[in-house]
Amino acid sequence: MVKSKKKSTVKFVLDCTQPVDDKVLDVASFEKYLNERIKVDGKTNNLSQNNVVITRDRTKLTVASPAELGFSKRQLKYLSKRYLKKQQLRDYLRVVAASKNSYELRYFSISAGDEEEVEE
Repeated sequence: MVKSKKKSTVKFVLDCTQPVDDKVLDVASFEKYLNERIKVDGKTNNLSQNNVVITRDRTKLTVASPAELGFSKRQLKYLSKRYLKKQQLRDYLRVVAASKNSYELRYFSISAGDEEEVEE
């Protein structure tokens, strides 16, 4: 009798709560962008053959991948930054690691720069 190994998956979460609440970012177009651009084995549009799944809630995107693929969290950050640049939001939003397996889109805190100008 052969024991079957449980296939482990790696999940990465992109939390877009702040920009979506302000109606700055569209999660559906972001999901479409990731579907077209994520590379698996050096090829784009290779997600379904390798069981990589992208799901979305109202404010979050989840990328689930088999652990043996070695899908990197860094690639997700790179693609997120490229998407923000394409949408001309890169000057206002940044991609921050919220935990070991999640990123969060946050606004730059500009309040520190305002105080210095008032003092002069």
